[in-house]
Amino acid sequence: MKAFASDNYASAHPEVLAAMAGANDGHAVSYGADPWTARALEILRGHFGEAAQALLVFNGSGANVVSIRAVCRPWEAVICADTAHVNVDEGGAPERIAGVKLLTVATPDGKLTPDDVRARVTRVGDEHAVQARLVTITQSTEYGTRYTPDETRALADTAHELGLMLHMDGSRLSNAAAGLGCGLGELVGDVGVDVLSLGGTKNGMVLGEAVVFLNPALADGAKYLRKQTLQLASKGRFLAAQFEAMFEGDLWRRNAAQANAMAARLAERLEEIPGVTITQRVQANGVFVVMPLEAADAVRPRWPFYTWDETKREERLMCSWDTTAEEVDAFAAALAEACGAVRA
Repeated sequence: MKAFASDNYASAHPEVLAAMAGANDGHAVSYGADPWTARALEILRGHFGEAAQALLVFNGSGANVVSIRAVCRPWEAVICADTAHVNVDEGGAPERIAGVKLLTVATPDGKLTPDDVRARVTRVGDEHAVQARLVTITQSTEYGTRYTPDETRALADTAHELGLMLHMDGSRLSNAAAGLGCGLGELVGDVGVDVLSLGGTKNGMVLGEAVVFLNPALADGAKYLRKQTLQLASKGRFLAAQFEAMFEGDLWRRNAAQANAMAARLAERLEEIPGVTITQRVQANGVFVVMPLEAADAVRPRWPFYTWDETKREERLMCSWDTTAEEVDAFAAALAEACGAVRA
């Protein structure tokens, strides 16, 4: 099966699997006290600065929850877009496990602005009201849009002015950097982000994410929070080996660039089909479209994809590191045929 439902559907990249097999050599100290983990952390410092401190975890939800717990006290809150993964796709984990309230903002494209942040910082010092402490943004966003470095810097400056911190959910950070033609650090440490959830699973890894503290003071005690949040791997070398494969060279960029290019190609093909409307700018590896329901249901069994907004019949099509031009063209041809049948 090849699908446009999610980049999580994609297989693991052979270089990642080879790195894991290479780490499977005899015994190694557990819980991250191994040479592979030491090397992975060194690589991450190379991307995000020598002061950066990182913790490897199992998954994106865990990375986000550990990040929130490291910054927020029980009476504090997180400002986020209403479409943010922490709000709609983590089963209430930020509220239930991190124990914080989410202050959501409706956005047309998944992106927060400084004015959005200012509007949610209210009743400061009022003991009857939750106190905003953290702003979280997703790069690239759940809508496939991305923040420029200047936009992220403006949010960081606003957050810091108001006494808040800035967290970035970077599950698709590689796609944003590849699209902008810049390095990972240019979208994070260079623009004032305090803590990052760095993803690799959607870009060709088997499992594993990292919590990267750009503000070292926030890392104090974080290793205990990782353990409490059930995110400490006993055989940590198998997480670390994947980070070495993905981020030491340019595999992260190659994979993300392929996914982005296929999304751009898909958008070009879909724009040619009468009755299909692209609803968001295509800036990463996602394409959001409105299409006739009958046509969507006709092609979905062969090319699975998700409905993003049932009220608008908006569909989400995701490309992956292993999506090919032939697959994109075949899907577009099938959809064009289905749309033609609906109009007939």
